[in-house]
Amino acid sequence: MADCLLHPEHGYYRSQEAIGLHGDFITAPEISQMFGELLGLWAADYWQRMGEPEKCYLVELGPGRGTLMRDALRAARALPAFRRALTPVLVEASARLRGLQQTALADEGAAWHEQVAAIPRDAPLLLIANEFLDALPVRQFQRGDDNAWHERCVGLDGAGGNLCFMLDPRALPFDELLPQVLRDSPPGSIVESSPPVRAVAVEIAARLKSQGGAALFIDYGYASAGVGETLQAVYRHTYADPLQIPGLADLTAHVDFGSFALAAKRAGALVHGPIGQGAFLNQLGIQARAAKLKRDNLAQAGDVDQAIRRLTAPETMGTLFKALVLTAPESPQPAGFA
Repeated sequence: MADCLLHPEHGYYRSQEAIGLHGDFITAPEISQMFGELLGLWAADYWQRMGEPEKCYLVELGPGRGTLMRDALRAARALPAFRRALTPVLVEASARLRGLQQTALADEGAAWHEQVAAIPRDAPLLLIANEFLDALPVRQFQRGDDNAWHERCVGLDGAGGNLCFMLDPRALPFDELLPQVLRDSPPGSIVESSPPVRAVAVEIAARLKSQGGAALFIDYGYASAGVGETLQAVYRHTYADPLQIPGLADLTAHVDFGSFALAAKRAGALVHGPIGQGAFLNQLGIQARAAKLKRDNLAQAGDVDQAIRRLTAPETMGTLFKALVLTAPESPQPAGFA
């Protein structure tokens, strides 16, 4: 999964037009400017709750084409002191995407890093990660007919040399990769685990403990560990076989927010949520923002209504997508999680 997405030469994010109508999928910031604007105001509000520090970093992980950060910075100008205090930082591994982001954020004074570890530690962190965790690699484990758990791997079939899933014949010893509650699942059951997702939780929790601030994660997933395969590929806005065109299709898996939250708590962070994206955006005032947009431009009222439905309705993104915030211990409550 990591090679398919980030291989230096053949990786999906290194070579493909991923986001937008001409790509393979559309993310929330591309649906409506309201999404990024509200997250920018969320960050401004938390800056005020922190006591308005003279300097802070507004960080985005996996910033795509730069749309979310562009909209967030536009909203931040409503609070000039906040805009003066912040330095926009984009954490991006793809040189190709960095080029798109630099075009979108020209004259914004932004900085780019390939890793969070490269961000200076001299100011609080206000971090946003939208649909970032779902692209981190997962491991899969399946309970075999022998009632033992085996890792599910990718290999070659015996006929045409095509990629296929197969089980490692070695039984997997019980460890933290298999939640205790799932270990007695029936034969054939598949459980996913993402060590990189937990590693992000630990790293960000440590940064927040040392620097202060808050980190907002929005992604699709489930609140606690469950049985079932969620690895999926998307190609030209249609689901595809994850093994059919490696490097040409997007690969993602649902985020286990329960494991993410537990890792962050163990690393010393406070965890708020997860709650549904629809509830979160409604608490931030998306309905009021939509009404203002429609008053300003009646011709776009239908588009605004459609965007609201896509972002907040339970049958679209409102429930499957969830929001979770990490803060340092003894920090203010973030907006949206009252």
